[in-house]
Amino acid sequence: MIIEGIVTNKIQGFYNIKSEGNDYLCKLRGLLKRSDKRENCTVGDHVVFDSEGFITEVKPRKNLLRRPLVANIDYGVIQFAAKDPAIDYEKINILVLNSLYNKINPILIINKIDLLTEEELIEIKKNLEYLKTIDIPVFYISTLTEAGIEELTTFIKDKITAFGGPSGVGKSSILNLLQDSRELKTGETSKRLRAGKHTTRDSRLLPLAVGGFVIDTPGFSSVDLPPTENPQELIELFPEFNIDKGCKFNNCVHINEPQCSIKEAVEDGKISKERYEFYKRCYEKSKNELWNKYK
Repeated sequence: MIIEGIVTNKIQGFYNIKSEGNDYLCKLRGLLKRSDKRENCTVGDHVVFDSEGFITEVKPRKNLLRRPLVANIDYGVIQFAAKDPAIDYEKINILVLNSLYNKINPILIINKIDLLTEEELIEIKKNLEYLKTIDIPVFYISTLTEAGIEELTTFIKDKITAFGGPSGVGKSSILNLLQDSRELKTGETSKRLRAGKHTTRDSRLLPLAVGGFVIDTPGFSSVDLPPTENPQELIELFPEFNIDKGCKFNNCVHINEPQCSIKEAVEDGKISKERYEFYKRCYEKSKNELWNKYK
């Protein structure tokens, strides 16, 4: 019998797989095991396994996040607190770039809105208004009142959603409201696998009551720019730069060139000036720290 499912957890060579509501514990078979690569089969992979509990095939992936290692993510949540700690808008922009670079659709969550006055909330929404123009959803959440939780749950239903963000933004509180059941303690997991005490911090998919999974990604809050190899790769990470009118020069990088359609769009208010200034900072940093490596 051949069965297909999704890997929800990996511990010491064993793979927890969920298929049609049932849970299976499997190991790799044959070449998949002998190749001895960490990325061979990981959490989020769609796999084929047999009645003996051996994984025989890993289906092609649509993306792979390496910190932590997880595949086939539909949405990457970038979470910040509205206050305490204050929002870091530069980090939001960098995390959006990293999501797009990894072919993951970003979502922004602003938590702790119960700490804000109405005027403060309006100001934050104004500062993040540019995200609408690049089709990035923003959810304003309060875990205290559960405001926004229902809308978020509906949006990520039946999807795999990775949550990331700096410490202190209430990520665990939101995950506890969303997931179907609490994560197993490490001791319980070890007992099931008969593998002794388990101390690894591998990622796992947590089921949503409405369908789909969430995953906590501690490494997802990296503030490094994505490792683009040239200006064009960086430009492609700015969706608002994809406009109908072309620039005078085909290799325009939208910095100092004349008759640049992107700079004209900024002047006309069609592209956020703040986002364009962010692009210029990314361009200079990438030019100095990344692109020289590929020359």
